[in-house]
Amino acid sequence: MSLARPRSLFALAFLGCVALMGGALYLEHIVGLEPCPLCVLQRIFVIAFAVVCLIGAIHGPGRIGTRVYSVFALLFAAGGAATAARQIWLQTVPADQLPACLPSLEYMMDALPFQEIIRVVLHGSADCAEVNWTLFGMSIPEWSLLAFVGMIGFALLQLLRSD
Repeated sequence: MSLARPRSLFALAFLGCVALMGGALYLEHIVGLEPCPLCVLQRIFVIAFAVVCLIGAIHGPGRIGTRVYSVFALLFAAGGAATAARQIWLQTVPADQLPACLPSLEYMMDALPFQEIIRVVLHGSADCAEVNWTLFGMSIPEWSLLAFVGMIGFALLQLLRSD
């Protein structure tokens, strides 16, 4: 049994990312949940993965191109999974051991150098550890991690396919 063509699979993965971002924007603008810096970083990884998939779908690459796009997709998915895992871990840390809430990302972009922003964001804070919403007992970062694991599986499937 052969798999669908790489172009079709990249298009399907892109549409999955569009659905993920649609859900994130719904939770932000309709439900009223404000994303923390780690959530924003996860969104960036989803968007980067989606852009790679969109380019792969438009390009319709051959074997080598599919592998190149898959490596980039795998890197973005792994970065997102690591960020989501970090946020899940922060949710297990007692509140008194977490740093205070961070200023807004917009303020940090204006006031801090880029390297410091990355360090502060990845370190996390109390606002990243709050669980404001769950679905079937899982928080948003847990759902994000599940989505990133799916993206990693997709990228590995595309990378290791034999045709």
